[in-house]
Amino acid sequence: MAGLDPSKPFMPLSIAVLTVSDTRDLALDKSGALLRERIEGAGHQCAARALVKDDIKAIRAQVKAWIKDKKIDVVITTGGTGFTGRDVTPEAVEPLFEKRMDGFSIAFHQISFGKIGSSTIQSRATAGTANSTFIFCLPGSPGACRDAWDEILVHQLDLRHRPCNFVEILPRLNEHLKRAKAKK
Repeated sequence: MAGLDPSKPFMPLSIAVLTVSDTRDLALDKSGALLRERIEGAGHQCAARALVKDDIKAIRAQVKAWIKDKKIDVVITTGGTGFTGRDVTPEAVEPLFEKRMDGFSIAFHQISFGKIGSSTIQSRATAGTANSTFIFCLPGSPGACRDAWDEILVHQLDLRHRPCNFVEILPRLNEHLKRAKAKK
């Protein structure tokens, strides 16, 4: 049964938020602000927040910098997941994934379908892991960010969540690197 295990302590994570937009700045960034509010409200630290234009190199450079930072556990992007010519977040981020998290997209679309119906297919929300960091790419609307956080991420980023969660496996994300070193 899903729920919180009161015998476990809460473990705050360090989470970076990247807004991808050609039309907003940080002052007008409702989705990034909502994510920061939710992250901090849940007891985590918003370790960094940035905004970049819809540009593959700019998006990838910022995400790469954060996944190299050992102090950052999670990167959440918002924006650029649609189908217009400017929407390039999946193209920028997915090549960095060591492992894709197809279940995130499926769960996100199930939740979204219940709220916006078939319009959910216009999102290419995606997730994966890279360099021992979880990465989630969300649509740019505050509603989509709220749904992803409130229905999925707040639970999976809480060590107390049962039957399982991402926090408990965070230390094991780089096991493949340890095995490679052991073989030499």
